[in-house]
Amino acid sequence: MPESAQRFQRIIISGGGTGGHIHPALAIADEIKRRNPQCDILFVGALGRMEMEKVPAAGYPIHGLWITGIDRNLRSLRNWIFPLKLVNSLWKARQILRRFRPELVVGVGGFASGPLLFQAAQMGIPTAIQEQNSFPGITNRLLAKRVQLICAGFPGLERWFPSERIIETGNPLRAQVVASAQQIASPAAAEYFGFSGDRPIAFVMGGSLGAASMNAAVKRILTSHATPLPFDLLWQSGARYHTEMVQFVESLPANVQPHVRCVGFIDRMDLAYQSATVIASRAGAMSIAELALIGKPTILVPSPVVAEDHQTKNAKSLSDRGGAVLLRDSEVIENLGMEISSLLGDESRQQTLTQHLRSAARPHAAQDVVNALENIT
Repeated sequence: MPESAQRFQRIIISGGGTGGHIHPALAIADEIKRRNPQCDILFVGALGRMEMEKVPAAGYPIHGLWITGIDRNLRSLRNWIFPLKLVNSLWKARQILRRFRPELVVGVGGFASGPLLFQAAQMGIPTAIQEQNSFPGITNRLLAKRVQLICAGFPGLERWFPSERIIETGNPLRAQVVASAQQIASPAAAEYFGFSGDRPIAFVMGGSLGAASMNAAVKRILTSHATPLPFDLLWQSGARYHTEMVQFVESLPANVQPHVRCVGFIDRMDLAYQSATVIASRAGAMSIAELALIGKPTILVPSPVVAEDHQTKNAKSLSDRGGAVLLRDSEVIENLGMEISSLLGDESRQQTLTQHLRSAARPHAAQDVVNALENIT
């Protein structure tokens, strides 16, 4: 595409703090680049946060702002210096905008997107938000009336954002994630994890760091059966729990151990998804976006320690439509094994869950977001 035909020349994408903000930001950037190869895309993040490493690793430049959130402990030193950080970040954000002269600024949530989008709106630069969760974060709620467009990952955001500015796009996933999620299952996927592939596989994941409650639930499953499990178990214990959980597996009876694979981190998530018959997962917005594409019967266990309990709201948006089983974290230790066994024993229920879950999939979310962005500039 010749440079003169490009829709965009310079764009800033701001936000981060977690993978749930960074991954959709990169997906949007990739789609913009695909359409506009010569477009300069600059990321703006928060100093010391994970985007300062993840974004350059993906091939995009990034500037950092000296900004953090407010501590819930009102006496925290971080709260005392927050006004100084905010003023500094607003000043630096304006400097970045003046130097880079973007045609558009996109915020994906997180600390850094607040000062940057505020200043961009003040300067008359077109602005947009991509909100991943069914319950928006405080930064995006504060910016709602200042931006021209909100690209929503979930329905029902009219409570917080002007309805006329909302477009429900779903949550953008990078092209390689979409491609791998839609691959057909094969025996090689089960064999990669050392399973024969002739038994159903339950895949339990609590995130890259792990989840204590979900690990305790798996331990209960493995110790409550007098005979070997009627299914194989792929268990992502998380890096910080891995050594302890491997020692636990090694203490199990010899006829149980072959049916369990405990891994701290899964580097081939595509094969894990393909091999699974049922999946139990936390309910982060981006995990749900991937799971909807995969379309396997899913049990969602919302984390109880995330801001404003947004994972429960994410999970309910699917469970209310019959697309997933919602299992509270307070109930997971006692009931996860029962829910897995119930699903594996009911093919009709599996099919119903799969049908409703796939109806929530948005494989073209990144394209839809960029389409909407093109219409506001």
